[in-house]
Amino acid sequence: MTGDDGVPPAELELGRPAAPRVHDRWLGGSSNWSIDRELADRMVDDYPSLPDIALASRVFNNRAVRHLYRLGVRQFVDIGSGEPIPGCTHEVVDEFAAAEGRAPDARVVYVDRDAIVVAHTEVLLDRQGDQRRHAVVNADLRDPDGLWAAVLDTEQIDLDKPVALLLFAVLHHHQPGPDGDDVSARSVARFRELLPPGSFLALSHVTSEGVPAEVAAQLVTLARSFEEESASNVVTRGRTEISALLDGFELLEPGWAWGPDWHPEETGPGVRPISLPTPGYSLLWAAVGRVP
Repeated sequence: MTGDDGVPPAELELGRPAAPRVHDRWLGGSSNWSIDRELADRMVDDYPSLPDIALASRVFNNRAVRHLYRLGVRQFVDIGSGEPIPGCTHEVVDEFAAAEGRAPDARVVYVDRDAIVVAHTEVLLDRQGDQRRHAVVNADLRDPDGLWAAVLDTEQIDLDKPVALLLFAVLHHHQPGPDGDDVSARSVARFRELLPPGSFLALSHVTSEGVPAEVAAQLVTLARSFEEESASNVVTRGRTEISALLDGFELLEPGWAWGPDWHPEETGPGVRPISLPTPGYSLLWAAVGRVP
């Protein structure tokens, strides 16, 4: 997908950095280009903890997916899945199955609105996935009905069984509309209606509430950098506002928590330790809810 100089092919018309590829850079991935690395590295120069914050988000993903698989979930829809790096959802559940001595049995559909991310994911699944159980679609969570139709078109999801809908660190990249319409709240509410009873929604979101003052100030600057220099933005919400996104769901224990505090016993093998002074430094407010 890239030339020897790290520049993307001209036909992709990549003009600005994007959050998934910047995030990939912080995690040590290779699905990024020079335009993404320049912004990612400059931000790390100013805020050296960014790779660990990105890792904290990835670790919550790992724990939530393992926990849901342990609860018997075998269908996962990962929205805003981002660049496919080691530790993707299908790798986590297949690794868990192998550790329990069973054949891989989980179905995973990845969803992203970035066509480049989708192309990278297609390559990964062609090489390492299982076409009978894995798929990726190009869709936007701002159109939940269209997204859900695209997911069902893959024929991977059986609505007679529970589904785990994953919204890891994606909702804070969607600004409320000029008329005050909160895309995130509206989409989550619609997904709650679309999901079969007994399904789950796992959610994490950046917040500046309850974090050290200096970290909150840094987050404001980082959000501005994303908005001015990339094709993405970051919207910080208070913990009460974030928690309201799961109204109507039954929260799994321990309820809402900082990402590093959510079921630490579920951390999979090979996951690097998080090096942050306190869980609040992760900026990540997280929970998993069940559809009644």
